Amino acid sequence: MNLDLMDKVREEARIKAEALKRRVEYKYNSKIRPRQFQVADLVMRKAHLYQLENKLSPKWTASFRVTEALGNGAYRLETLEGEAIPRTWNVTNLKFYFS
Repeated sequence: MNLDLMDKVREEARIKAEALKRRVEYKYNSKIRPRQFQVADLVMRKAHLYQLENKLSPKWTASFRVTEALGNGAYRLETLEGEAIPRTWNVTNLKFYFS
């Protein structure tokens, strides 16, 4: 008799696990704020550890201009004077600069 009920118990466990996965996914996605930048947007860049002198140092460095959007959250930047920054930057390390 227990063997006959085992399939039913497994199915209920699978349904509960799927419901839990969906609740966790919904909770995670509700807190995400997607960011996208356009060419010529002004952004600030997260400071590297070597740029931080002490705990009161600014966590974000000066303003930069987006020159190219490469996709998947990668961007090329340049300074406001027009000097290109040598590597690409991910959207997680950038935020809008409002002047």
